[in-house]
Amino acid sequence: MEIDVISEEENPMLHRTDVRFEISHDDATPSRLSVRDSLAAKLDKDSAEVIVHELDTKFGMRKTIGYAKVYDSPEIAKDVEQEYMLDRNKIGEDGEQTAEEA
Repeated sequence: MEIDVISEEENPMLHRTDVRFEISHDDATPSRLSVRDSLAAKLDKDSAEVIVHELDTKFGMRKTIGYAKVYDSPEIAKDVEQEYMLDRNKIGEDGEQTAEEA
């Protein structure tokens, strides 16, 4: 899986960067958590600071277009993001513990 950042837009009011990216993959569409971890590594951020919002793969294609929000800290992400997005990205008390153990 290879991630290329298409655009980054600063949002200083919410202490985050909005990132659009493209993933080239050989197998099925990668999971949200694997994309989050790979994007965090590419941007040199903690995975708890990255919230993946969209992953869009066209049928039969080996490329996925995605949208993520990269916050300055996990605390800001928890304050700003909706609860269901935090659950999807496994960010919270339970999700952070499993991410640290892995």
